[in-house]
Amino acid sequence: MRRGILLAGSIAGVVILLVLVLGRLGELMEPAIRPAVGRQEKTLVLDAGHGGEDGGAVSLTGVPESQINLAIVLNMRDILGLYGVDPVLLREADISLHSEGADTLREKKTSDLKNRVAAVEALPDATLISIHQNTYTSSRYQGTHVFYAPTPGSKELAEQIQEAIQIGLQPDNERIVKEIYDTVYLMNHITCPAVLIECGFLTNPEEEARLREPGYQKQLAAVIAGEYLAYGRNLA
Repeated sequence: MRRGILLAGSIAGVVILLVLVLGRLGELMEPAIRPAVGRQEKTLVLDAGHGGEDGGAVSLTGVPESQINLAIVLNMRDILGLYGVDPVLLREADISLHSEGADTLREKKTSDLKNRVAAVEALPDATLISIHQNTYTSSRYQGTHVFYAPTPGSKELAEQIQEAIQIGLQPDNERIVKEIYDTVYLMNHITCPAVLIECGFLTNPEEEARLREPGYQKQLAAVIAGEYLAYGRNLA
């Protein structure tokens, strides 16, 4: 019990600190006190990219992207719970979401993506946040980059998250949001507002080290969660 209280306090501290930095304390207090108002029919879907046999990119120290993605998503779930938001997680463990009968890795990846689309599309009034990590052939690139789906409301949410991360965590990050590439299956086959967040570059030594730190994972999760709360309130 004491461990749970300490964990909740730690997460709450991160949220309060970042909310103060972003100037959103007053904006978020009301949803915290009255969580059902304006949110009852909205559904937040959190997608931890990859999973299972498909670990995604591998960091410089051998950590698969899928593990970092899941850690950030689980932190987001805990933080949002403090504000009365109960998101739907497409996966809560290191698993693939493929159907039975998919044998090869390629078949499993295809089935996994189709099942994620089906899960999102089955939910009413959903908003999707998909968490990923970036890589590049050069180690000099770093910084979070937010992409948005070609659906109404997606660009606005992406811009809020990108700006908040730049202000609160990455003041040297000058990236601007982009519409998602048409080769990204999940983001091009859903109809709800959706963003895909490349949280950082696993090929940059300094950023890769930060992305493996539980404290930094919580900070990223807090900023993203805070911007979803502000976004949802504006739509209510």
